[in-house]
Amino acid sequence: MSLKLYLAGPEVFLPNAREILDAKAAMTRRYGFEPICPGDISIEPAPTLHEFGLKISAVDEGMMNAADGVIANLTPFRGIAADPGTAFELGYMCAQGKLVAAYTNMADNHYARTADFYHGEVREAQDGRKRGPDGMSLENFDMIENLMLHGGVERRGGPIAVHDAASDALYTDLTAFEECLKALQKQTRESHPASI
Repeated sequence: MSLKLYLAGPEVFLPNAREILDAKAAMTRRYGFEPICPGDISIEPAPTLHEFGLKISAVDEGMMNAADGVIANLTPFRGIAADPGTAFELGYMCAQGKLVAAYTNMADNHYARTADFYHGEVREAQDGRKRGPDGMSLENFDMIENLMLHGGVERRGGPIAVHDAASDALYTDLTAFEECLKALQKQTRESHPASI
């Protein structure tokens, strides 16, 4: 029986979301996994937008509960950091002890992106920390994202792939996604040879 992978990321917001999710799902199957994609299930409307949001949240958690692992797209979305929904999903899967993998289509690490947010106006304070003009310290750990996201994957032995995609392909380039699939395929063949 194939392992099920939940495909987390901000692709659901793209105008061509279905096309990209279908491409990711097809690639996932080629590597011997069964994809579970947010957006695959039609959700009945609710009386209010708030209740509809709660329904979507419940469905997505159900999908994650049914999955054996996750590949999370941590490419910065609408700012310097990963999509918050994807960050929640990655943490949720880490907490359940499931297979985890992450990727980004931006080569600049979390520190570089935060420094760019401050337009390079970062100084070393008396306490030895790098700080922006607002006095807030910057994480400087040579990681692709906040240390809890990057660390959560790496400490569980999951792959982290970095690819420098073209700016117009940040959410459609599947190079790093495929690297995660290759690494998970190798990892699962070594630990669960009958499952893939």
